[in-house]
Amino acid sequence: MERIFKALAHRSRRALLDSLFERDGQTLGELCKDAGSTRQAVSKHLRILTDSGLVVTHWQGREKLHYLNPAPIQEISERWIRKFARRQLTAVTALKKALEENNDEQT
Repeated sequence: MERIFKALAHRSRRALLDSLFERDGQTLGELCKDAGSTRQAVSKHLRILTDSGLVVTHWQGREKLHYLNPAPIQEISERWIRKFARRQLTAVTALKKALEENNDEQT
């Protein structure tokens, strides 16, 4: 999971992921145009994203296409975000229930 956080820590890599989210299956050249960076820089960022599992590649003829892999993001969500949000969601649900009961008593 450390590789995933490292990959997500850089703004340019997050921008590449956003680009793949908008249009999956892009070549390196297409990603370079969207990123406004050099081919070498984008290639380096893609390597880190691929090593972390956030991007997968597939050869289609002579083209190497890059695809977003949402599985590692889901793992982060399950491991970190949901665990901490559970308390807040429970509190909001309890507050909603109390307000609805209070409203029912007033009518």
